[in-house]
Amino acid sequence: MGMVKVVGLVLHPRRDCGSAIDAIVKWAERRDVTVLGLHDEIDRIDCEAVAVTPEEMAERAGLLVSLGGDGTMLRTMRLVEGRKTPVLGVNVGRLGFLAEVDLPELPDALTAIDEHKFTIESRTAVRTVLPDGKDVSAFNDIAMVRVPGEGLAAIGICLEGKNFVSYAADAVIVATPTGSTAYSFSAGGPIVSPNVEGLIVTASAAHSSFNRPLMLALQERLELDVLPTSGRLAIEVDGIIEGYAAPGDKLLIEPIPSAAQVIRLGGASFYERARRKLRVEGSAQVGVPDSADAVVVDSFERQRYELLLGGEVAGVLHYRRHGDRVELLHTEIEQSFSGRGLAGRLASAALEDARGRATPVVATCPYVTGYLDRHPEYADLLATPTANS
Repeated sequence: MGMVKVVGLVLHPRRDCGSAIDAIVKWAERRDVTVLGLHDEIDRIDCEAVAVTPEEMAERAGLLVSLGGDGTMLRTMRLVEGRKTPVLGVNVGRLGFLAEVDLPELPDALTAIDEHKFTIESRTAVRTVLPDGKDVSAFNDIAMVRVPGEGLAAIGICLEGKNFVSYAADAVIVATPTGSTAYSFSAGGPIVSPNVEGLIVTASAAHSSFNRPLMLALQERLELDVLPTSGRLAIEVDGIIEGYAAPGDKLLIEPIPSAAQVIRLGGASFYERARRKLRVEGSAQVGVPDSADAVVVDSFERQRYELLLGGEVAGVLHYRRHGDRVELLHTEIEQSFSGRGLAGRLASAALEDARGRATPVVATCPYVTGYLDRHPEYADLLATPTANS
């Protein structure tokens, strides 16, 4: 018997999640699993999910599926903060750190979860009480940011009840390991594995003689003091302004260990994601690989063509074989390699492979469909013509 009885869906506010929802609903029907969605999200899509409130979803769902990017994943994690409900991130758009699978892999991922074939990665959150008394929590970071025209952020870092250092900066960021690749990284903070239990304090554009980030243990007391010389500050919680602080205000930052449970299925590691998304390169490397050196290989065990450039997977084209036909499903190029014509290289390689195998092609990927419209020389491969053929 499967472990999943109720699945909750959280959707990106703008991206088209219809095909992902259809895949989940069909999978659920075969296993007598109930699918829930939030009222304001499901109401804009014609599907069979049951509309519920956020409180009902958190209470009833045995699995939450985030359909979107990292922002959607953070919102999903906050929805079940402090619970043991596992969260699966599905990438609908650009590659994110938190998403575990791409859309074509979703049905197999759900089946693996239902059969207990996954691991859990616990994520730390941070909590504070704003000057107006509002409780907030974040899985990436809490940042105190200068308001343009109102002076620098002058903040004292108080550790274990004693002042350690004062920063004068554009912002001071308290990040979790999950958030180490977000705002903190852009301000010069370290990349930290999500498996580390600790917090990072980073000053952005510091005007102080000491401008290094700090790495703290979770049990160490951390307080941010807004100094008399500071301007008014915006308080950002996972990138959203939730309040403001003025000189004399204090924020006590409290860590929440194991605040969310993220599903991992044994695909790309955190470091692979970091290397691709942040374009991590060794100091001996000069320039970027030439697109002419790109190589496309058929990774048949993962049912996708992979475009390799400079030793990295720069893009993929997912496919599925149906008898004597091949269906081209979804093309994705890593953001750092975009704008170099690599999607066309993938499409042409997949079509040439189909020609070599004498395999009819079904094109459901929007990019491949457009490519076929622009390259009628491949029209003879189509099992079903495109609209403009």
